[in-house]
Amino acid sequence: MHRPPLPDLPFTTAEARRLGFDSPTLSAAVRDGTLRRLFTGVYVRADVTDSVLLRAQAAALVMNPRSVLCNRTAAWLHGVDVFRYAELETVPELESFVLRGRRATERLDCQGRTRDLRPEDWQTIDGVRVTTPLRTAVDLACERSRREALAALDALSRHCGVTVADMNVLLQRFRRRRGVIQARELVQLVDPRAESTGESWTRLEIHDRELPPPELQFWVRIDGVPTYRLDPAYPKAKVVVEYDGEEFHTGRRDRERDEERREWLRRHGWYVIVVTKDSFTEEAAQAWTQELREVLRARGVHLAR
Repeated sequence: MHRPPLPDLPFTTAEARRLGFDSPTLSAAVRDGTLRRLFTGVYVRADVTDSVLLRAQAAALVMNPRSVLCNRTAAWLHGVDVFRYAELETVPELESFVLRGRRATERLDCQGRTRDLRPEDWQTIDGVRVTTPLRTAVDLACERSRREALAALDALSRHCGVTVADMNVLLQRFRRRRGVIQARELVQLVDPRAESTGESWTRLEIHDRELPPPELQFWVRIDGVPTYRLDPAYPKAKVVVEYDGEEFHTGRRDRERDEERREWLRRHGWYVIVVTKDSFTEEAAQAWTQELREVLRARGVHLAR
């Protein structure tokens, strides 16, 4: 019997039956690797690339139709990855809200909660309800750790145009919400010029140690040509704190270019401090921020804030 081709998107057992696939045939297709089972009763062709959006589309088939994807899942769907690296070995759980008074999803592969949402708090992406970038930013500012929250806020501001003014207005609705005090503080530190999680973490550590705020995205010119972009930096004191991220600094040629740039900067009077993902333990952060404090003081920067 000729069967129509399976769709590119996730489909349910009921849809498969309409296409001529009964339960034994579906089970056999999963065993032989033709199909993947995403949830109980939800499948996708094995050649379709896995992603959070794919999982969201699958979840939409089985979740409460009034559910809205939120928090880190929403950020990812808006193009901002705020999951920790280790969490990405498998597609993380979907996070969702429903309005208070309605039943949240109880599926094991979805985190379901209730929350007060207004119509302006969510939008539709490829048929999936998801909190807007603005609502996502404020939710993350309240719920994530300070470092993770600021990195998410910077990224949502950079990628989606979320503004400090808009976040301040939305925060007025959350006067008694848990985490709102943290959110109010972090929102004031948002800067869309920060281009990586590490840069956001570095800037927050500098702020928390009560050091002067650095300048972001400062260009060093050679013969009038913008050549080296530094972030964050203290141009008048010629001090820069550089974050080495794994995604950009693991290759040999990348490391060579980094060292060439830093040697040039040092020869021309710059003091370069390099931090990595391992620089944010209490002991490590204390060491490099103290180094920064001492060199700024030695170069005449007023440290009182």
